[in-house]
Formats: sequence, structure tokens, C-alpha cells
Amino acid sequence: MKEKKRIPTSGEPIVWTSPFAALKNVELPSAQDARQGTDGPALTDAKPAAPKKNRGRVDIIRQTAHRGGKTVTVATGFTGIGLVEKETLAKEIQKACGAGGTVKEGRIEIQGDQRETVARILANAGFRPVLAGG
Repeated sequence: MKEKKRIPTSGEPIVWTSPFAALKNVELPSAQDARQGTDGPALTDAKPAAPKKNRGRVDIIRQTAHRGGKTVTVATGFTGIGLVEKETLAKEIQKACGAGGTVKEGRIEIQGDQRETVARILANAGFRPVLAGG
């Protein structure tokens, strides 16, 4: 039968080896190495796709009325974008918020009070989000 390891009660120090002790000798790659990659050209030459500027004002509202007391964040006032792009934005917002949502009557509805996250994503997409209502 195996003998159980016991903590000494005589006051002698406990011998313990960290499972992470070997990691202190490992050298991490620098940021320059990470950007260049191992099998491709340097990514510093590629320019990130800039979002379209000033795509219009979008109101972000928190609603509880007619929803059984549940809070819903509604983004409304989109101009110049189609249903497909609204659904794509809704999916991105749902993933970032970790909540459900839908596109109804030209509005994006997200479950819960997620106004700050929705505003951040819409600002990155080029919209001018405005937090409206209580």
C-alpha cells in the first residue's frame, strides 16, 4: 500500500517544488518575432482596414417596458445599411456581450444592460453611438 504524504508537524520546513519552476529558464519570443511569424512575411507592412468614418448617429437605449421586467439594450437609428450588415453587427455584439439578441424592425436588440459594450463595437464599426434614455 502507498504511503500518504503528510505535512510535518515537528516544525521542519516543507519541501515543495513548483511545477512552474522550469518555466523561469524559458525565453519568450519578443514582440518583433511574434509580428513577423515563422513562415510568412512581416505583418508590419500590412495596413489594418480602417472603419468607415461617420456612418451616422445610432441611439442606444435601455428598455424594460413590455418585456416582463427584463432589461434589453436596443440600438436604433441605423441609416444606409442593410439587414445583412445589421445581422452581422448583431452577431458580433452578441459574442462580445455573451448574451442573446435579435434584429427586429431595423433595430438591434441585445438582452441585458450592455450599453457600453454595444457603443464600443458600433464606434469601431464607424458609427457615432449616443447613449439615450435612462
